[in-house]
Amino acid sequence: MTPASPPQSAVLGVALSGIGRALVAAGNLEQGKAEDLYRKAIASHKSFVAELVESGAVSAFTLAHTLSKAFIAPLLDLSAIDPMRLPAKLLDEKICQDYHLLVLGKRGNNLVIATADPSDQEAAEKIKFATQRNVEWVIVEFDKLSQIVGKHTGSEAASLASDFVNSEFDTLEDAATDQSAEAPEIEADETPVVRFLQKMLVEAFNMGASDLHFEPYEFSYRVRFRIDGELREMSAPPVGIKEILASRIKVLSRMDISEKRVPQDGRMKLKLAADRTVDFRVSSLPTLFGEKIVIRILDPNNAKLGIDALGYAEVEKARLLKAISRPYGMILVTGPTGSGKTVSLYTCLNLLNQPGVNIATAEDPSEINMPGVNQVNINDKAGLTFASALKSFLRQDPDIIMVGEIRDLETADISIKAAQTGHLVLSTLHTNDAPTTITRLRNMGVAPFNIASSVVLITAQRLARRLCAKCKVIADLPKQTLVDAGFAAADLDGSWKTYRAVGCPSCNNGYKGRVGIYQVMPISDEIQRIILRDGSSMEISEQSIREGVMSLRASALQKVQLGLTSLEEVLAVTNE
Repeated sequence: MTPASPPQSAVLGVALSGIGRALVAAGNLEQGKAEDLYRKAIASHKSFVAELVESGAVSAFTLAHTLSKAFIAPLLDLSAIDPMRLPAKLLDEKICQDYHLLVLGKRGNNLVIATADPSDQEAAEKIKFATQRNVEWVIVEFDKLSQIVGKHTGSEAASLASDFVNSEFDTLEDAATDQSAEAPEIEADETPVVRFLQKMLVEAFNMGASDLHFEPYEFSYRVRFRIDGELREMSAPPVGIKEILASRIKVLSRMDISEKRVPQDGRMKLKLAADRTVDFRVSSLPTLFGEKIVIRILDPNNAKLGIDALGYAEVEKARLLKAISRPYGMILVTGPTGSGKTVSLYTCLNLLNQPGVNIATAEDPSEINMPGVNQVNINDKAGLTFASALKSFLRQDPDIIMVGEIRDLETADISIKAAQTGHLVLSTLHTNDAPTTITRLRNMGVAPFNIASSVVLITAQRLARRLCAKCKVIADLPKQTLVDAGFAAADLDGSWKTYRAVGCPSCNNGYKGRVGIYQVMPISDEIQRIILRDGSSMEISEQSIREGVMSLRASALQKVQLGLTSLEEVLAVTNE
């Protein structure tokens, strides 16, 4: 027995919750009549608004006034508008035609658009994706709008949806088969996906973002930027473009667009000007509803800012400069992912990069291109590991070696031997602070003697958001709160003020940029003795404090005293 189809009124009940329900509730239309007109609109492929007005069931004037009240939107008489003075090129003309719209202007990040149907969510999404602006509806009469739209708009381009479905995949597949091209570079293109991707990359760079996240979900798709360490949603394009956009990014990054089951890595670049190109590191990850793409912005200028721009205190900077001026030994930079370790290392390499010095780096992958430095990308599948790269470096007459990360005992042993035999070695580890780095090396299996005789300095670091200088205000915090955070009673002499974030148009919720927090620990003779007797990280920490080394929390509290960051931010990024 064939199951009965749901009654038409059940379907119509959903549709009438918008325009139809508003008219019925206002007493301008009967329920049954509204349902009949809705059926006719579907059968004739018309909009419900057009059917209402053209059938004479409701006048355009009554409909506009009713919808203005129901949707709490402003009402405008188009007879007072000169169509020739309306702004041009703010929105694709085909969209205006297809959805019966008229662009009146823009206000901030909003497009002010005249419509007779404010319930059209599809039109709102299409506009938002095409322009990266929110929609601000203004209700107008359908007949007056029809007259102006017919005269004021043309048919220059296909709609975005048509371009996505019909054009973009052909372009991508052609590009995918072209293996003769050199380094992938994003070029100007008029297809919507290309325009959207380029717009996102340029905006992310201009806003100082470190990463872009393209995230697909079952019924939605979003693009987020990581700005000053925090992810912020920037765009919500139609979910239907997720595969096309992922394919476009993978083609540009020289990744396999046919492989969607395993993670992939790649690189691409964007030419901002004749003399300015920005590199991007791309990573794809298969998720439940499609491939998530994360793009890391690799700006080489970050490594050329100079050591003073990193935020080291004078005593910390002096310790670091003394260590990198040594002819041999190992310098370790530690901290979690995203704490700026690579920028710190390349800042040091930039200082050391002289014509008479041979520098080699092994990274996975190389993030910053630095002329004069021999950079090697690790490729585990091809057998090029950190350990094998280091062995080759030692046959290349190096003076300075930089290892992206010490992950295993073999890499650690080769790095230590290089540091013991006349080479300056710089590398990173993932540890919470400087003293626990020694424990981490011991857990890898490195002998205490090798650690004590090779490591000359360990720097732990974090990045804290910097308070916006334009809008920060004094925070009147209780003394006990400051003491609990780590301030000594003697510090609370009233000679400095704490500040809190407020937020203004020129910042991100009260913060703009980031400032480094550092614990710079030289390996002194006494710390070497503790290492040789296999002492704990707690003993090393206590000895370093006696020698004047600040903990990460103490270093961060100095930034609070200087008014560079807030106490809330310090408590969030440090632990004690």
